[in-house]
Amino acid sequence: MSEKLTAGDLKSDLAKAHAWALAPVETAHDLVRNLTGVYQSLRDLDIGRYDPARLAEAAAIGEDFGYDEINLNVGCPSDRVQEGRFGACLMREPALVGDCVAAVQARVRIPVTVKCRIGVDDQDAETDFRNFIDTVATAGCRVFVVHARKAWLEGLSPKENREIPPLDYARVHRLKAERPDLTIVLNGGLGDLDSACGQLQHVDGAMLGRAAYQTPYLLADVDRRIFGASGAPPTRADIIERLIPYAGHHLAAGCRLNNIARHILGLYHGRPRGRLYRRILSEQAVRAGAGVEVLQQALAVAEAGAGGAVAPAAAE
Repeated sequence: MSEKLTAGDLKSDLAKAHAWALAPVETAHDLVRNLTGVYQSLRDLDIGRYDPARLAEAAAIGEDFGYDEINLNVGCPSDRVQEGRFGACLMREPALVGDCVAAVQARVRIPVTVKCRIGVDDQDAETDFRNFIDTVATAGCRVFVVHARKAWLEGLSPKENREIPPLDYARVHRLKAERPDLTIVLNGGLGDLDSACGQLQHVDGAMLGRAAYQTPYLLADVDRRIFGASGAPPTRADIIERLIPYAGHHLAAGCRLNNIARHILGLYHGRPRGRLYRRILSEQAVRAGAGVEVLQQALAVAEAGAGGAVAPAAAE
């Protein structure tokens, strides 16, 4: 369970003070049954379920563990979530989503938000989408994170649903114009900070998904570029050095190093020796008994060309 919580915590550290991070989706059933502990501050807990009472119970547990926000995921198109009757298929049931939001809000003091698509299957991206937003907003939700694509629940895989349905940023922009009282965050197809900053002319926020995961260091400049913070961002070495105590705590709890290491494989993406850094983590962090020395070795190799203490490795 702590593996699922780790990703959000790592993104929070990389993004520094202002960018918000989502811990990957937990079913309410799994969260209620399994949540055992976390380390350091957390941001947004992403949960999914169709049962208002169970969602409220899960949200209360998340709040007790220190999450700053609860997000109800009504955008995931995978077969697994459809079988569990949550994710994007719930866009067909806006009244039920509204009931879920109301139940969670009645149970917790922290904000409750909704992540959704602009529709599913043959729904109309204007009428049906507007009805969904209006219904859920009436139930009390004030913040919507909108993936600017439809989800096709039959015929496309989750990966294809992230790529094949066309992006319709203009529809999300119209939503903000139609409902200026709501906070609208745009998601989908944003590959860098330039793209995200461009969207802030039309909506209240931008969500980086795969780009933030695959090239996480791009988040280091968020505070300066978007929030006007002064001072230098953390270096990649700073981030790993901060991560080592967290990893030690994680290992002491009986978890595996790879639960953490796999989330930082892209930290040196595009940098000299970045592939060697990635290979060390990929090959060694999965081994039984792997400890924080693997992170230290990967860091030393990645930083060797910038004055690190180890001799240069063979050419990649």
